Amino acid sequence: MSRLGQIAMGLLLLTAGYVLGASQSFQSTTLHAQQNSGTPTEETEDKIKRGDKQLTEAQAALEQENFMRTATKGLNAFATSCGGVNALDDLEAGNGVDPETFAGLYAGLAKPDVATHLGRDDQGRITYKNKIVRMYPVSKLKKLFATRLKYTGETQDDTTGF
Repeated sequence: MSRLGQIAMGLLLLTAGYVLGASQSFQSTTLHAQQNSGTPTEETEDKIKRGDKQLTEAQAALEQENFMRTATKGLNAFATSCGGVNALDDLEAGNGVDPETFAGLYAGLAKPDVATHLGRDDQGRITYKNKIVRMYPVSKLKKLFATRLKYTGETQDDTTGF
């Protein structure tokens, strides 16, 4: 094929590619894992509100019975569902905190008496009294999840392999 023929063929292919691309004839439909309207139904919202109220009451009872001391503002659903944790002692010991306390500290929800001792290291990690705040070790998380099963009545199915 001559040089001119190669150039013409290249331009023809380029033009065909442009036309097909512009017409979006090969474009697939957008897939979504969940297609929702943006908010739960009113019935689901009511269930969330009732659940929050019950968890808040359970947390208050755990605090009154000295099974729970929080380091963050508001409800700690994880710690409450596990029968309580002492996040303040955990912070002092530097051995890790529950996942919801960990997230709350990073989200800026520390109680004022805790916030005064928070800082950040040179890598941006949260520190409490100059000790890096970490999440509980996996062994402690497994114990907490096992304790939570006691309250839910479920059985543990440890088939994840982790």
